[in-house]
Amino acid sequence: MKITVVGTGYVGLVTGTCFAESGNQVICVDNDHQKVEDLQAGKIPIYEPGLEELVERNVKGGRLHFTTDLASAVSESEISFIAVGTPQSDDGSCDLTAVKIVAAEIGAAMIGPQIVVNQSTVPVGTADLVTTILKSNTEFQVEVVSNPEFLKEGAAIDDFMKPDRVVIGTNSIEASEKMKDLYAPFVRTGKPLMVMDPPSAELTKYASNAMLATKISFMNELSRLSERVGADISKVRQGMGADSRIGQHFLFPGVGYGGSCFPKDIKALSHLGKENELQLEILAAVDSVNDSQKKVLSEKVVRRFGDDLSGHCFGIWGLAFKPKTDDMREAPSIVIIEELLRRGATVRAHDPEAIETTRDILGDRIEYCTDPYKALDGATALLLVTEWNEYRRPDFDQIRSLLKEQVLFDGRNIWSADLSEKHDFEYYGIGMRGSRNVQK
Repeated sequence: MKITVVGTGYVGLVTGTCFAESGNQVICVDNDHQKVEDLQAGKIPIYEPGLEELVERNVKGGRLHFTTDLASAVSESEISFIAVGTPQSDDGSCDLTAVKIVAAEIGAAMIGPQIVVNQSTVPVGTADLVTTILKSNTEFQVEVVSNPEFLKEGAAIDDFMKPDRVVIGTNSIEASEKMKDLYAPFVRTGKPLMVMDPPSAELTKYASNAMLATKISFMNELSRLSERVGADISKVRQGMGADSRIGQHFLFPGVGYGGSCFPKDIKALSHLGKENELQLEILAAVDSVNDSQKKVLSEKVVRRFGDDLSGHCFGIWGLAFKPKTDDMREAPSIVIIEELLRRGATVRAHDPEAIETTRDILGDRIEYCTDPYKALDGATALLLVTEWNEYRRPDFDQIRSLLKEQVLFDGRNIWSADLSEKHDFEYYGIGMRGSRNVQK
């Protein structure tokens, strides 16, 4: 098929590349001339494992193209995907400005019938809105499909190529058959391709992210209770997860969620409820718990070293909101670092991929280290914030030799207190009462 994907952000670039990988002719459009030039030169604007190689292969194969000329791309395609950003407005609602602009431009560029697929995360009713905009800008037949993406940063290629499910929102039999044909190579293993009405498809995306965020906040709140009553949240998690009705996924306590999806989608869904005179109380609590959980690690530092942290330097391992990405949007590390700085501390930080994106936010207010152990040289303590795999089995003897005080704050519980026993560390995890001060 001949496909246009408008928007070369995280979703659009992965979508276009994966469709090209399955043999389609894909044109990715963006109004950022520099980004398009970079992509044409093989420079990928985001870090996503496997994406750079996939882009390079499909560009060389003549299946993947990049341009700023939306009208030309649409005129050459039978399906156009809208994959532009839908940022959060000041009132928490979803800002559809970019979606509206692109819909109008697609309509004006059409030279024949077209299927327009909305892949951006949008509130219920957007398919109808896009349909209205398109029909006011074209005389040709157009069908609008809602096709929400479920891509996890750090695993997006696998998520697209081997999806848990594909959701197609349309009332058109012709459009649904076309979309089934397009996605057929990705669901050969029997994973469901679900066709439903557009409002249900639009709500499915928000409902999925809201449920995952709810599980995270629930476990984080339980971790606080565990510390108060002397329980170990890691054991509680195992006991809960053994129940097949609950499962093991998303039961790991930590320092809160971040990223481009969960925080924004929770607020947008809450706003949608208010617009329909419904207070979604659980979501309000999920959001509140997450905000406070981002402060848990810095609060542990204050309880250990006092309100005034002047003269203390803290080493931070992990800046991105999750491993295998350089995304710093709503990252817990920012909240933690800001609190340490506010109390007079200095910070040295390491992250395998997110140093430059962090520098864009914090500038030179902290020191950035390309070697994780350099961040600990002379530091008072180490704070583990993001659970990159390279942090899971560090050289604890080297850590001991570098730190002024042998104190570990493990914001993701990737090191057990039992492991720390071998190295005489004072260990503070999440959901464990007090510390584990152990001797060799």
